[in-house]
Amino acid sequence: MSLRLRLSLTLGAAFALIWALAAAWMLSDLRNQMMFSLDQRLVASARMVAGLLEQLPTLPSKGEGTHFSAEQLNIPGGMACQVSSLRGEILARSHNNPEQALEAEKMGFHDQMIDGAPWRSFTLARGDVRITTADRQIEREALNMSILLAASVPVGVALLGCLCLLWLGIGQGLAPLNRLREALMRRNADSLEPLQLQAFPSELKPLLETQNQLFQRIGKTIERERRLTGDAAHELRSPLTAIKTHLQVARMTDGSARDQSLARAEEGADRLHRTLEQLLLLARVEGSLSFDDGSQCSAEQVARLAIQDATGGERLRIKLHVPDDLSAAPLQMPAVLAIAALRNLLDNALRHTSEDCAVEVSLESIGNRVRFVVRDHGPGIAPDDLQHLTQRFWRNGQSTGCGLGLAIVQAIVQRCDCALHFDSRPDGLRVELTMPLQAL
Repeated sequence: MSLRLRLSLTLGAAFALIWALAAAWMLSDLRNQMMFSLDQRLVASARMVAGLLEQLPTLPSKGEGTHFSAEQLNIPGGMACQVSSLRGEILARSHNNPEQALEAEKMGFHDQMIDGAPWRSFTLARGDVRITTADRQIEREALNMSILLAASVPVGVALLGCLCLLWLGIGQGLAPLNRLREALMRRNADSLEPLQLQAFPSELKPLLETQNQLFQRIGKTIERERRLTGDAAHELRSPLTAIKTHLQVARMTDGSARDQSLARAEEGADRLHRTLEQLLLLARVEGSLSFDDGSQCSAEQVARLAIQDATGGERLRIKLHVPDDLSAAPLQMPAVLAIAALRNLLDNALRHTSEDCAVEVSLESIGNRVRFVVRDHGPGIAPDDLQHLTQRFWRNGQSTGCGLGLAIVQAIVQRCDCALHFDSRPDGLRVELTMPLQAL
């Protein structure tokens, strides 16, 4: 169902319901007023006949069969009139009276059946006579129906006209959406330029802005993937070239030179393997894949597992400081990502710290979060280079890594609501990684 048809049906149904209720109220009031007017006509006719009787000769005491014409009594057409004595004797009646006499026992208005048909009557006592006027209910209903019909037709026509105008108005109101759709259809498949539509309604500007922001994000994603592809191709070319060169040298030499070339080729293969693993992890972290395997680890467990992975069992190069008041609550993030982020920080610290110095790791609870502080004893980082630490494949002149470790940490920080801070000092680099804890 189209949006125009849905809006038309919804608004039209509400509009028709309101009009129907208003029309029912109006027609009901009109019917009541009409019936009141007909009753007043009976009262006026009875009073008029009473006034005329005072001007006519004295009526006979026994008026059975005495008739006056409707014109003599000035009775409106369709009405019947009867004059009777207090004893119930009929003294006079109009010529269009039914065969059966009108009941005149009760004063005022009275509904009665005469000759099998319903009548509405009014009896007025004046002196020693009773004057009764009546008209048929069927004629009253017919008159009322004709008036209601005459009043309903304009209402129905106006309602249909309003529904047609509503349909046209909704179509005109949705025209900007059609302009947006046409503008999107005219674009090239690879076009990511922002849409520029003039005289766009303020209610639809958020939609246009969101669409342009989506184009921006898509453009940044495509550019990032292109840069990643180019950087990865460049980074992978170097170890592959080195491996190929060393294998060629090993093929042409013997003895220690051959062994040395094979060892260097193996080092290049290890570097290539690490780079590919880091690229795969970075793609998974930045993608929509889930890392939640149901396992939960506390901050101390994450620190010990990351140290084991980073040192390969040589834990003497890393000193762990765990305070006594450290929270035992599990981390509110996948344990795999927490271990990977801390392991990459440790790998980076070990790479820039000499073998005779240790890397220090300390833990600290801060409310519902825990802070990991990794401190190395390397040469430090220049202040101008701190902003480049989390860029892909960026390395300073002294680094031997692939340039993806800190980029992966930054991606995990953005995904899991963590915080990352670098503090370069003369005696080394200090990195603070803050992770959220689950509420106990």
